[in-house]
Amino acid sequence: MQGSSALDKYDLAKAHKALKMLLIDRSNEFRTLAHGIGYPTNTKDWELIVLNFSLDFVECFNIWVDEAPPDHNQIHKCMTQMRQLARGKSNMTEVTHLENTAYLLAEDFKSIYKRME
Repeated sequence: MQGSSALDKYDLAKAHKALKMLLIDRSNEFRTLAHGIGYPTNTKDWELIVLNFSLDFVECFNIWVDEAPPDHNQIHKCMTQMRQLARGKSNMTEVTHLENTAYLLAEDFKSIYKRME
């Protein structure tokens, strides 16, 4: 992947271990989100891509509620993610379900990662 990754903030070995633990209970949610954003699940390390998307999406939530104005690149990244989530969906309920899935996967990952410290 090009550019910076949300996973760059984490120790890679611990992040992989936390991801494996998360996949035990949340593999269906990972597949749902991958399908929702149009990412194939038959590629190598697709779970990392979905996790990275989820972590980036949580940053978007934080940008939207933050009082400080975000920079142009952050806004563009968030809008691109929203467009990716909404593509091909027939109603906002489907989009909201994917948003919630991304948010919960990221928060569960952070929780597991923090407990490993």
